[in-house]
Amino acid sequence: MPDVALHLVQRGVNRQPCFFSDADYPSYLGLLAFYSRKYGCSVHAYCLMTNHVHLLLTPHHRGACARIMKAVNQRYVQRLNASVGRSGTLWEGRFHSSIVSSSRYALTCYRYIELNPVRAGMVSDPCEYPWSSHLSNAGALPHPMLSAHVAYESLGDAPEHRGSAYRALFDVELPRSDIEEIRKATRGGYCVGEARRPRGRPPRNQSTRPSV
Repeated sequence: MPDVALHLVQRGVNRQPCFFSDADYPSYLGLLAFYSRKYGCSVHAYCLMTNHVHLLLTPHHRGACARIMKAVNQRYVQRLNASVGRSGTLWEGRFHSSIVSSSRYALTCYRYIELNPVRAGMVSDPCEYPWSSHLSNAGALPHPMLSAHVAYESLGDAPEHRGSAYRALFDVELPRSDIEEIRKATRGGYCVGEARRPRGRPPRNQSTRPSV
């Protein structure tokens, strides 16, 4: 959907590594920057884990995210296979995604994405992980690829105020309920925070007539 943010997850096949050296991470980010500009998509947050990728994107044209991911995935695999002498697929089919339609959940997704290395026990603080957007969004290291989501912009009138307010969000632990909601929404492909209705027919003892 144009101009509606998505939380996107792309995993390595069979949860195998998709980054093998420190040179692979900037290679992937360079492709992401190029194709996000080419196909019209804002990148708000990212985290490149060893065997999967998290992105918070806003496409500005229908189908932009699919085009970006197809191009990035193909070109990255071509480069990687050529450099390490491997062949075959690297990614686990199509990416998973969920719509992020509210400002509250946009900031929650920012935190969820950039806290991935902390939850994995790789670092104790998100600022210690070099392959995420945290240092940029926290105001310490601007990145030309990143664009602020409107929820991020609402944190302050000036860049330093937004950075300070953003850092303060990480002083509070992300609720487990939010973590599970984001995971379920991304796996199921529905809107984060949306109340889901069960599919199928109503139970037999439940009337389908309107109440009066």
